[in-house]
Parts: sequence; structure tokens; C-alpha cells
Amino acid sequence: MTPRVEAILAGYGAENPGTLANLARLLNHGRLAGSGKLVILPVDQGFEHGPARSFAPNPPAYDPLYHFELAIEAGCNAYAAPLGFIEAGARRFAGQIPLILKVNDADSLRGDPDPLQAVTGSVDDALRLGCCAVGFTIYPASAHETRMFEQLRAIAEEAKSRGLAVVVWSYPRGSSIDKAGETAIDVVGYAAQIAAQLGADIIKVKLPTAHIAQAEAKAVFENEQIPIETAADRVKHIVQCAFAGRRIVIFSGGATVLDDDTFLDEIRAIHAGGGFGSIIGRNTFQRPREKALKLLSEVMDIYASA
Repeated sequence: MTPRVEAILAGYGAENPGTLANLARLLNHGRLAGSGKLVILPVDQGFEHGPARSFAPNPPAYDPLYHFELAIEAGCNAYAAPLGFIEAGARRFAGQIPLILKVNDADSLRGDPDPLQAVTGSVDDALRLGCCAVGFTIYPASAHETRMFEQLRAIAEEAKSRGLAVVVWSYPRGSSIDKAGETAIDVVGYAAQIAAQLGADIIKVKLPTAHIAQAEAKAVFENEQIPIETAADRVKHIVQCAFAGRRIVIFSGGATVLDDDTFLDEIRAIHAGGGFGSIIGRNTFQRPREKALKLLSEVMDIYASA
């Protein structure tokens, strides 16, 4: 156990030994093992956006085993997916990479302005499949947020009581907030705080912009002169919102970015701001395998640097 991993785990003093062991599994696996940084491959987009939109740019990605192989070969810390994709490869790749079972999902067929994810997996499923964690999405600002908060709290309690870690996708979204507000610095910070308060061990958020959506928050940012000019400044603030860095915060890879330099600049900003890493889906599996491996290697080189 490296001093950095020990320091991170020290922030989780209330967790039981099983959950701490699974957090350590995540932090001590892959190319970034022991560094305190995480690069996770998530593949829930087939459910969320549909198979053609997700996998047609790189047809081998229709095969769920492709994603296990990509994550393992790249040296990712973990692979995260819904029940079906995890079931398809859990036996074949048992013990080769930590797994995160995404236990709620939503499709994009209805285009509901106030989305609500359905519970599509269970803690029992995660244990049966050898997962180290469950993943759960909440939509702060949705009209259904209260229901999602309550579902998460129940699932987190069960997961932790049985030694699993809890990863929360905290994405502000709903009719009460506009598109710019979804990634506003004050709103993303609020989303990170909510996830931490609901018991998340690892929090996934989008990289925020310098936009401030709430008038009340804008006054505070200005009066207290909170630095948000650069992407690194904004990452630092989001980490601060997650219990002053006592909770692991990782950042979404976002929509497909065709320019590698632009994408890697975002990774450099996350690293410079003290972010714990990235969870990168479409920007890897929508590329041909060799290009995806090259990009992931470059991402990990950035996170491994001083």
C-alpha cells in the first residue's frame, strides 16, 4: 500500500473493512496502481443512447467482451457497465479487472425533461458477478430527484453493509435548469456535495464551465473571490466541494472529442486541479482499438506525472 493510497483511504473512516478493501482494489489496479489516480472505462451508453449511436463508429464495440479486453489491455483501474454487459464477460474475465455494476439506467427514447433512472441491477447481482462496487446515477434538479436520492441512500446502505464501494454519477439535469446550468461551476459543485452527503465513495461529475447559474451562488463566488477562471481552478473547487478532497472525485470524458490534443488538455487540467482521475467511455470505445489504447496510454501518462 502506497502512502498516497493510505492517505485517501484515511478519509473513509466510517467504512467497514470490506468496502475499504474494495476501494483499495480500485486504487491498486492497473497502470496507475498506487498513484491515487483512477482511469475507468464505463460502457452504459448502449442503454443510455442506443446501440447505433454508441457503437456504430467502431463496430467491434457492439460485442460486450470487446470492452473487457480494452479495459484490461489499457491497464484501466476498473470497468463499469450495466447488468447485461457485466454478465456477458464476468466469468471469462474473472479476477482480471475490478468491476463496477451500474445498477440504474435510463433510455433516451422519450426525451423526458425530468429524467428518472430505473433500478436495473442489485447488490446481489454485484456480489454474484464479483464486482467491487455498484454505480448509481442521480439527477439533481430533476423533478424526480427526491426519489433518486432515496433510492441511492437505500442501495448505498445495502452495498456498504456487504462490503461494496459506491460510485455515484451526479449529473444535474431537469426542467428546472437549462443546458448551460448543467455544467455551471456552482451547480456541479452542488452535485458533488449532494453525492458525498448521500454516501458516495467515488463521485463522477462533468468538467464544469465558468458559468454560474444561481444568483445567490454568483454573489458568493464574487464576494469571496473564488478562482474559477481556468479549468484547473474549477476542478480544484469541485474537489473542495467533495468534503475538501476527502472523497474521490473523477470527471466524465464527455461527448466524443475528435481532436486528441483538446481532449488531453482537459485531462491536464483535471490533473493540475487535483482531480482523482477520469471515467472515459465514448472517447475510447468509439475509436479504433489501437487509437483508443494510444489515447488511454497518454491519459495515464498525464495522471502518472508529477
